[in-house]
Amino acid sequence: MPSRRERANAIRALSMDAVQKANSGHPGAPMGMADIAEVLWHDHLKHNPNNPQWADRDRFVLSNGHGSMLIYSLLHLSGYDLTIEDLQNFRQLHSRTPGHPEFGYTAGVETTTGPLGQGIANAVGFALAEKVLAAQFNRPGHEVVDHNTYVFLGDGCMMEGISHEVCSLAGTLGLNKLTAFYDDNGISIDGEVEGWFSDDTPRRFEAYGWQVIRNVDGHDPDEINIAIETARKSDRPTLICCKTVIGFGSPNKQGKEECHGAALGAGEIALTREALGWSHQPFEIPADIYAAWDASESGAKTEGEWQQRFEAYRGEFPELAAEFERRIEGELPADFAEKAAAYIREVAGKGETIASRKASQNALNAFGPLLPELLGGSADLAGSNLTLWKGCKAVSAEDASGNYVHYGVREFGMSAIMNGIALHGGLIPYGATFLMFMEYARNAVRMSALMKQRVLYVFTHDSIGLGEDGPTHQPVEQLASLRCTPNLDTWRPADAVESAVAWKYAIERKDGPSALIFSRQNLPHQARDEQQLADIARGGYVLKDSAGEPELILIATGSEVGLAMQAYEQLVATGRKVRVVSIPSTSVFDAQDAAYRQAVLPVEVAARIAIEASHADYWYKYVGLEGRIIGMTTYGESAPAGQLFEEFGFTVENVVATAEELLDA
Repeated sequence: MPSRRERANAIRALSMDAVQKANSGHPGAPMGMADIAEVLWHDHLKHNPNNPQWADRDRFVLSNGHGSMLIYSLLHLSGYDLTIEDLQNFRQLHSRTPGHPEFGYTAGVETTTGPLGQGIANAVGFALAEKVLAAQFNRPGHEVVDHNTYVFLGDGCMMEGISHEVCSLAGTLGLNKLTAFYDDNGISIDGEVEGWFSDDTPRRFEAYGWQVIRNVDGHDPDEINIAIETARKSDRPTLICCKTVIGFGSPNKQGKEECHGAALGAGEIALTREALGWSHQPFEIPADIYAAWDASESGAKTEGEWQQRFEAYRGEFPELAAEFERRIEGELPADFAEKAAAYIREVAGKGETIASRKASQNALNAFGPLLPELLGGSADLAGSNLTLWKGCKAVSAEDASGNYVHYGVREFGMSAIMNGIALHGGLIPYGATFLMFMEYARNAVRMSALMKQRVLYVFTHDSIGLGEDGPTHQPVEQLASLRCTPNLDTWRPADAVESAVAWKYAIERKDGPSALIFSRQNLPHQARDEQQLADIARGGYVLKDSAGEPELILIATGSEVGLAMQAYEQLVATGRKVRVVSIPSTSVFDAQDAAYRQAVLPVEVAARIAIEASHADYWYKYVGLEGRIIGMTTYGESAPAGQLFEEFGFTVENVVATAEELLDA
């Protein structure tokens, strides 16, 4: 039977060989954390390589994702569908071993990591989802949700501000199934971190309410094992502080920044093989080491035992078991689409003039009771974002059976935690802040889109219409940024009807995130026939048309649709032939077939005006060089909303004057 050190050296050898072959990558972290990984994966991790999606598996997150060869080595050695050829193809085009672990590319990779700090944030989301689902589904004698989340992180993750946000919340919520291994090797790309990172990290985490296990020798399997067993007995999340040597085994580069982000070099690898007592050729793993690592048989047995317990659960609680399976599969209730459509027709019939943020809350009150999987929240501001609905119950350390998380003023942390919740499965997360403070969350929003996760972002206070709070709170460039993000659908509804459609669309979408942009101020109801009501879900549609072929098209979103409609009335009264097009979601509209897009925006009509109280440049794609844009080209000001709209040209008079100038040119 190979020793622990031999099993760990297999990780070291594969990592340094793959980085060397690619001449790109980070060998230091995998070599330094190999002993910790060996103990965790060999002795503690509950997983099944034959079924990487088993619902009650433990989750493992490599937050310091630059050390990706660590997780690739672990997956390959333990029996996942990742071949030695895949490892040899490390960092190459279309490989299953990209430079940083990417969700959806590699079986067993739970989340995309690399932007430091977001992996630990995702891990908090995994642990939070486990706690919520356990509280909602477990019954006495039937713990069908009972798994741990383990995360590796380094100095870089610790320095990133997001780690403070999410680890603070993890302590408050008592996420005791979360165990973090801090790779305290004292090295980052710039060298020894003591010159720029001198925090007392253990005390910091103790202040968060974590159990902290200090000064664990990250190369001593017995100390690591005891620390993990201690962590699993705690009623708090645990930080295991592991002192390690980066690049362990490299005679000339271990403990130095030289092995952090570059291949060791052929000569140094030869010396490392000798120092480790590893006599095998590159990418060669002896059969006995493979056998010692392979978790296929034990994993199948562990999942089989869980399946037996789940069948006993099903026998006693058949409805709960069916509901659990539905939610884990990510399927919506069978009657959701029908009931949501009925609600939209009801809203259309009421014709209310209300703020779209209030319309959003109304939609939550209608859809929330239909969707027990909704897990809402807000980065503070719930009274302004209006994300609390009548059936909300707060999640707490003592009672996690609720459906609402008070994230506190942690926009970035909230968004990255929601990614973890979505990746975990069984829950659909939504979270809110002001649109301006999307900037704090921006990189996590990007990661939602990159991983194609069903995460719902609610961004309110969407324009200079915010008023007296001024330019620090008035978004200008944020909508363009969101719309330019691949795979993110951004909706800016014009009234309560479009708001309800946006919510329905976002909930039903399974292949990516949605950003729902809502106003603070009241928006007038727009009348629609049945066809127009159906066409809202196509992202853009003809809201109003005068008789005959149009000579001018007014394009608008959100609060400016009402302005376009007022201008339409004046222009038509003077004999102009005008069409008003509402485009609540540009990405959804752009995905429609060419015939539909031509029917809405015929290329023959060159006279077009786009109207939106946001950055003007985005709209050139719809109006072309011959059209006009009434939008923002600078920041806002502090003043009542009405004065600001007049100041920046969002008036009927300006739209009409711009139209006449364009048509008479």
